[in-house]
Amino acid sequence: MERFIGIDLGTTNSVVAFLEGQKPVVIPNTEGNRTTPSVVLYPGGDEVVVGELAKRQLVINPFSTISSIKRFIGRRPAEVAETAKQVQYHLVEDMENERLMIDLGWKKVSPEEVSAEILKKLRDYACSYLDTDITQAVITIPAYFNDSQRSATKAAAEMAGLEVIRIVNEPTAAALAYGQNKDKSEIVAVFDFGGGTFDISILELDNNIFEVRATNGDTYLGGDNIDNCILEFIREEIKKGIKKDIMEDVKAVQRVREASEKIKCELSTLKSTTISLPFIISDEEGPKHFTREFTRDEFNKLAMPLFERLIPPCRAVLTDAGMTPSSVDTVLLVGGSTRIPKVREIVTEFFGREPRKDINPDEVVAMGAAIQAGVATGYIREVLLLDVTPLSLGIEIADDVFSVLVPRNSNIPTAAVKKFTTVVDNQKNVFVHVLQGERKQASQNRSLAHFRLTGITTSPKDIPEIEVRFSIDANGILNVSATDLTSGARKEVKIESYHPVKTEEVEQEVKEAEGKLDEDRIYMDSVRKGEKAKNIMDGVKKFIAENELDIDPADITAMQEVIESLEEAFEVGDVASMEEWARALYGTAEKYQEKFFKYNVKPWK
Repeated sequence: MERFIGIDLGTTNSVVAFLEGQKPVVIPNTEGNRTTPSVVLYPGGDEVVVGELAKRQLVINPFSTISSIKRFIGRRPAEVAETAKQVQYHLVEDMENERLMIDLGWKKVSPEEVSAEILKKLRDYACSYLDTDITQAVITIPAYFNDSQRSATKAAAEMAGLEVIRIVNEPTAAALAYGQNKDKSEIVAVFDFGGGTFDISILELDNNIFEVRATNGDTYLGGDNIDNCILEFIREEIKKGIKKDIMEDVKAVQRVREASEKIKCELSTLKSTTISLPFIISDEEGPKHFTREFTRDEFNKLAMPLFERLIPPCRAVLTDAGMTPSSVDTVLLVGGSTRIPKVREIVTEFFGREPRKDINPDEVVAMGAAIQAGVATGYIREVLLLDVTPLSLGIEIADDVFSVLVPRNSNIPTAAVKKFTTVVDNQKNVFVHVLQGERKQASQNRSLAHFRLTGITTSPKDIPEIEVRFSIDANGILNVSATDLTSGARKEVKIESYHPVKTEEVEQEVKEAEGKLDEDRIYMDSVRKGEKAKNIMDGVKKFIAENELDIDPADITAMQEVIESLEEAFEVGDVASMEEWARALYGTAEKYQEKFFKYNVKPWK
């Protein structure tokens, strides 16, 4: 049997697992550890160091040692301006390709290349452990990764010599590892709080059928944020005592960053710890030291603004799933940051039940990935996974209307097709604007991509059939195409970057959409009335142009005056006047009966 592996490519640590029989097993690295630091060192030349040895160089070689790269993969420079300030290496913009690069001084590497080195090392561990070459893998990602991040992760795996069987969301993978071969039905909440991101997913488990009901999250919230919070606290404390800013010394900053992570981990089991940073900085009088007791209560107070950001996605995901906290039977904690006692306390209080403690939050995602690899290759046939896309997707049509093709929380993989037409006679091309959001007005949603379909059949409006197809694969990657069914002209685009959606923005967007239902209803009503009025006006104009000799000149004058009034109403957006003049116009033309009815003008009802 050909071997395959599951990989949890984490922000802080990564894990690789395989199936032994139908049981997932974590593969240790060469140091004997079951997790490998997601850190890459470029010492020079062709040499690359990955893992624990690289992590030890973070202080000594801060500009050549890359950590937390997952926060930058698939991102554009403008999207990570604040996050970039939290790392020691130099992020620069590749102006030609509008992407991020890491400037090592002697060469530049992309986040995908750095991630590929981590994946390559994990693959090497697996090949050595299983004594065989491995080319297939399932890679996990945060549920709220956008299309660009998903594509970049897949590209990184391919650089590492891996064929990506499937990309699967981390919470879904965790649920697979937990629920495999459990002969019962239950609702599971997977609370995934890792080093770089936070996801919350609701899944319905029915024997070996895993259906994702809803997902939410924050791609800018993780253990790194907590570390940075502690770093800023220590920085201010040092400034108070020593009157110098550690930010002036890159190595001092990295030492404080390492101390911050250590403090966070220690306070998960201890009530207090000591911050000890000898020789942290120097001034005219010589080297300075910093020592201070730091309690868990102080830590909780300091990090509370971050902890509070965990709640809105939990509320939102339950709303999307049509559930309440009491609907949830089991809560799974995933990711190292869930070891923080205050986080567990928040989860328990919100869901009204203790989370499960019998799964390893560091390993469960990789184990689920290995199971999914077995499912995808047909080795495991009893498991069915139904994942979802978290946000509605569609296109802009006339009058600033958002036409949804794929509703939010639709199961993936999926495809959706709708037919559209032209709005102007002899139109030679159409502009396809792809959007993401929940509002009826197109301009109120996020723009994802746009392209122009040319070469369509020249004909009167409403005659051409333009077929728009949205296709989301099992990895959650979106492709959009438009085809003129008459001429066969076709244009396709792969969405390279969904705009990143922060949790607070998502919750605000959903609430805004819910709070403005009446406004959207009124807007859509005005759009429909406008379309009806325009249909009447255009039809009457054509009727007059082609039958002028058969129409009473007085009626022509009357209809033309009404058309002028109707056009004025269109200009100012006066819906009531549109309706009034459109009724009058139809009434005048209607008396010509058969000749007028040939133009298929719909009466105002």
